Amino acid sequence: MERWLVSWVGKNDLNAMTGGPRGPIASAVRYDHGFAKVWLLNNFPIEQGDRYRQWLQDGVACDVELHQVELISPTHYGEIYEQVSDFLADLKLLSPAVELTFHLSPGTPAMIAIWIILAKTRFPARLIQTSVERGLETADFLFDLASDFLPEYLRRSEARITRLQSPAVVPPEFAAVIHGSDVMRHQITLARRMAEFEVPILVLGQTGTGKELFAKAIHAASRRRERPFIAVNCGAISRELANSELFGHMKGAFTGADRHHAGFFTAANGGTLFLDEVGDLALDSQVRLLRVLQEKELTPVGDTRAVPVNVRIIAATHKDLAAEVVAGKFRQDLFQRLAVGILNIPPLRERGQDIRMLVDYFLGQINLDAAGTPEAQSKTLSAHAVALLLKHSWPGNIRELYGTLFRAAIWSTSSEIGAEDVEAALLPSGAPASEAVLNHSLGHGFNILDLLADVERHYLMRAHEQSPSNRTAASELLGYNNYQQMNRRRKALGMISDEE
Repeated sequence: MERWLVSWVGKNDLNAMTGGPRGPIASAVRYDHGFAKVWLLNNFPIEQGDRYRQWLQDGVACDVELHQVELISPTHYGEIYEQVSDFLADLKLLSPAVELTFHLSPGTPAMIAIWIILAKTRFPARLIQTSVERGLETADFLFDLASDFLPEYLRRSEARITRLQSPAVVPPEFAAVIHGSDVMRHQITLARRMAEFEVPILVLGQTGTGKELFAKAIHAASRRRERPFIAVNCGAISRELANSELFGHMKGAFTGADRHHAGFFTAANGGTLFLDEVGDLALDSQVRLLRVLQEKELTPVGDTRAVPVNVRIIAATHKDLAAEVVAGKFRQDLFQRLAVGILNIPPLRERGQDIRMLVDYFLGQINLDAAGTPEAQSKTLSAHAVALLLKHSWPGNIRELYGTLFRAAIWSTSSEIGAEDVEAALLPSGAPASEAVLNHSLGHGFNILDLLADVERHYLMRAHEQSPSNRTAASELLGYNNYQQMNRRRKALGMISDEE
């Protein structure tokens, strides 16, 4: 029966390459010549792991293999348990009859503890340790973890691991938000939590990113789901009529007011009022809105009596409201009242795999809608057409993507939409990307930190798209020293949650 040694790569092992002591792994192989293969688990940058594997291979007779393990923390017991369990399960499938030996000397205390747990339960193995003073010795533990406590512990742990590995369950209220990316999953998690509380929510994002879709989902997930949801585009209401449209007016309040008008707030009473493009409201309307938020009452135009109103406000804007406050165009007190809960909906170009999911969904809808049309053809996309759609920057976001697909589908004379059809359907582009970044007008809401953050998000997402399952490779594409640096930036920019 073959014997395999499995060990984490430790700092002392890496130091051995530069003239330090031999290190625990090399010492173990030197003392015990019976190993047919050495498996190295490496949580250091992969270049260091590769160099050490080659260095060790040059000095021993057995085969040496490297398995790169990406841990957020080398002291996180659950994460180490999950990664090592999966790896050992694969090893057992590869060679069921192999005899395993786990090396306890390299690695963190958490790594050592997991070796002991696994050796005493799921993956019976010999445990060894090495030292300069005593050489190689078998580590004996005079207790049986498997007899009482551990079966239940492992059952719970495995259930948790299965749960983590399973696709995330999307709340049914958010099923219409087509997504698969981490950044959107994080925003949905936040939205679902905020839906349970009766607080105002401010949804930020570029035009066409789906802010109203989020507002509808939040309403559907809230306790007000059986009450009205009223959506109002503040930018589409004339400034002269904004107060009347929102808060209502009395008969005779102004020329042409020949009857009483309730207004959107009254129509939404008991439910949710979605104020899209709230940044376009005039200052006098902002004052009235602030009063509703503070006092839970409104005064219709032409009336002197305050009317109680019970409405949950969800506001949205593509503007930088903080900059609008500085410019005197938006009230700071209103901004603070609205921004109790905040969502940041990313532009489509930062959503990675979501683009392909949306393409498939929209094309399916277009085919379904066209099914009853005479001479209609069910359309598919060529590989080149898909590639073109995936690499486009989509400045108009989801709205532009749908329009482009619709035009390409109806303009294409073939059942397969080609790249040339997509190119013809794309909206005329503005300035080249480099000019768009370098030629922003200064002032009027310009914020260099926001611009730099957008650029950073763009390249982080591109790296993730090129190496979706290898964080180390993605971090190398960006010039980071390790993937932890990349993850810290992604968390800081709201692309992934703290738990990921």
